[in-house]
Amino acid sequence: MKKAGWGPAWYLELGRGERRTFKACVAGWALDGMDVQLYSFVIPALIGLWGISRGQAGQLATAALLMSSVGGWGAGWLADRIGRVRTLQISIAWFAIFTFLSGFAQNFEQLFVARGLMGLGFGGEWAAGAVLLGETIRAQHRGKALGSMQAGWAVGWGLAAGFSFVFFTLLPPEWAWRAMFFVGIAPAALIFFVRRLVQEPAVYLQAREARANGGPKTSAWSIFKPPLLRVTLLGGLLGTGAQGGYAAVTTWLPTYLRSERHLSILDTSGYLAVLIGGSFCGYMTGAYLADIVGRRYTFLIFAVGAMVIVLTYTLIPFGNTAMLFLGAPLGFFASGVFSAQGPFFTEQFPTAVRGVGQGFTYNVGRALGALFPALVGALSATMPLGRAIGVFAGVAYATMVVAALLLPETRGKQLQP
Repeated sequence: MKKAGWGPAWYLELGRGERRTFKACVAGWALDGMDVQLYSFVIPALIGLWGISRGQAGQLATAALLMSSVGGWGAGWLADRIGRVRTLQISIAWFAIFTFLSGFAQNFEQLFVARGLMGLGFGGEWAAGAVLLGETIRAQHRGKALGSMQAGWAVGWGLAAGFSFVFFTLLPPEWAWRAMFFVGIAPAALIFFVRRLVQEPAVYLQAREARANGGPKTSAWSIFKPPLLRVTLLGGLLGTGAQGGYAAVTTWLPTYLRSERHLSILDTSGYLAVLIGGSFCGYMTGAYLADIVGRRYTFLIFAVGAMVIVLTYTLIPFGNTAMLFLGAPLGFFASGVFSAQGPFFTEQFPTAVRGVGQGFTYNVGRALGALFPALVGALSATMPLGRAIGVFAGVAYATMVVAALLLPETRGKQLQP
């Protein structure tokens, strides 16, 4: 196996089909990230306009995350049945439409339903896209490709921040938050690219043909039986730590900067720009480390780093200038924890249940991690918001460290039909 390096030459080694799939999955995850992160920027407006509490604002975030776990598991099962590409198309259309419809909500209850339904497609997009890309890209570049796909989230987050700055600068708050959700329909255009140019992975087609010709049938429930049960449970625990810490930080950070640090929308955008830049670098560094030092060590490096920097950022009083510079390592470590998850889960499950296995392990973590924004919102009623963020993020990343210590290494594994 050719030794992994740090340069971009690996992309040039990919075939035409691999590149098309890579572009589609990166774009899909970036636009998915944009649609999800739009909400974090409208929380202050909703609190002011509708008079909702921080606990209710956290419930709206939790609704989308909880439903995304259902959508991810369901989309993984569907991807094993009807194909990775078709499931990806359905997921993109779903989350784009319901993000758009969120802009028409007239009260908390309506927005709660719209955000919950959006979450189904949000979870489904990762499940379908990650297994599609993981099966398409050759083993020596799988970590870099899937880690680069994760980096698309930072791009989407940056787009959401840019729209927030424009809309809340040019429009009154009662219109700006609706405009934020209306732009969420944009990802629907990606469906046409996926439909025309992206093909099913060869390993999936071979497995489907073998089953059609009388080969052994594998139940979706086999991921809850030995020998897959252990990795299913530990993978879910690892995902819980990564998702819980990230959700606690990113959902509440704009509100924390404005309500407790008393920054204007312009100042907040500057802080978030540093955070998002660090996030992108973290994703990409994790992508390369996953192929160089392995998936397990990448988990440990970023989980420990994220735990230390989140506690430092939220619990120790710093001046605003120091907060600005700390934003880069905060984004770096909090995002880098995800880079190795895609290739790791792809390599842990057989092709017949790879979609449902990957969808479940990643998204059960999202379901449990989804409780963290609501818990942060509730706890902030009795302590400063920054401290509440730090408490739950610290617990989340400590959980991830424990799971990573118990997981096996899978770097370089060749996938079989």
